[in-house]
Amino acid sequence: MTTEPLSSLPSPVAHDDAHWMALALAEARLAAEAGEVPVGAVLVRDGRLIASGRNTPVAQHDPSAHAEINALRAGAAALGNYRLDGCELFVTLEPCAMCSGAMLHSRLARVVYGAADPKTGAAGSVLDLFAEPRLNHHTRVQGGVLAQECAGVLQAFFQQRRSAARAQAEPLRDDALRTPSERFDALLAYGFAPHYVQDLPSQHGWRMHYVDEGAGDDAACCICLHGPGEWGYFFRHLVGAPGLRTLVPDLIGFGKSDKPKRETPHRLEWHRDVLLEWLHRVRPGSTPMALVHSNAGSGLAALLMAAAPERFAAALAAPEGGERIGDAWRAPFPDRGYEAALRALGPIATSSGPSPEQARTFVLQVRNAMGYSNA
Repeated sequence: MTTEPLSSLPSPVAHDDAHWMALALAEARLAAEAGEVPVGAVLVRDGRLIASGRNTPVAQHDPSAHAEINALRAGAAALGNYRLDGCELFVTLEPCAMCSGAMLHSRLARVVYGAADPKTGAAGSVLDLFAEPRLNHHTRVQGGVLAQECAGVLQAFFQQRRSAARAQAEPLRDDALRTPSERFDALLAYGFAPHYVQDLPSQHGWRMHYVDEGAGDDAACCICLHGPGEWGYFFRHLVGAPGLRTLVPDLIGFGKSDKPKRETPHRLEWHRDVLLEWLHRVRPGSTPMALVHSNAGSGLAALLMAAAPERFAAALAAPEGGERIGDAWRAPFPDRGYEAALRALGPIATSSGPSPEQARTFVLQVRNAMGYSNA
C-alpha cells in the first residue's frame, strides 16, 4: 500500500470514474505479478489521490490484507483519521463482506467497483450490506466501471494458475517438448477453453490438446480434423457455431499438443488409433457425427472412416480461403526441436481455413448432412 503526506499531493483535477479505476487496475496488475489475486484499489478525496492498495494476503500472511483494506489503512494514515468522510474508494472487484464492513465503518461517501463477484460480493451479488437500512451510515455504491477490463485481469490470472496446475498434474515426458502457452496468446479468434487428455492406451503418455465447444451430447456434433502442417486453429471460425458441437483435436506433434522429439511415432495409422480412443472418451455411444477435415487432412479422415464407419454420418471437406495466418502456423514450433512431426508428415501449411462467412454457410451443410433441420 502507498500513502503520501497531504502537503505533497497534487492539486485537485477533475477526473471521471474510469480514470481512477484505471489506476486501481494498475495496482491489480502489480498484485498479479507478485502472485496475489489481482485486485487493486485507490482512495480519492476532492479530486486528489490519497492512497492506493492491492491484494497482499499471501505476502503478509494476513487474511485481511485485501486491496480495499490496504488502501483504507494507507488513507487513514495519510489523513490522520480513521474516519474517511468525503472519500471515495475505487476497487476492481466487488468488495466482500469484510471490506464492505470496513468501508461503512470508515464513513466513505462512495464506493465504485469494476467487476461483480458472484461468489462473495457484498454490494449486491451475494448480499448487499450497503443497502441495510438499520446501519447508521450509508455509502453510495456504483458497479460496472471498466468491468470487462477488471474481469479480464482476474480471468487471465486464474487461467494461468489452472494451466500451471494442469502442467504439474500432467508431466511432460523426457522424449517430448511442450510449446509455451504464451506462443498462442496473441492469436485472433482462438480464445477457446483448452482440454487435454494424456492417459489413452495409444498415447504413450504424450498429452493431446483439443477444443470442445457448443451444445451438449444430444446436439449435432462434428469432429474437425486438421492435416499435416496444420493444427486446430484451421477451424477457428467454425468452433462454437450455434446448433453444433465442435470437437477439434490437435494431433500429437502439432498445435498445443506435446511434440515428440523423434519422427518415428508420426504415422497416420498411429494418429488414427489415438483419435479413435479419444472419440470413445469424449463422445461415447453410437450417435453418428460428421467428420469435417481440411484438404490436407483427407488421408487421415479416410483412415478414420474406414476404421469406424458407424461413427460418422458424413465426411465433408471444409472450405478454405480465409485470411493469411502464417504466424499462427509457426506458433506451435519455437525452433527445429519441436518440428519432428513436420519432418515426418509434411511442411507447415499455407491454407488458412474457412473465413467467417464460409463457416456460417458450411455449418448449415454439416447439419443438413447429419439430418438436422436448419430452421
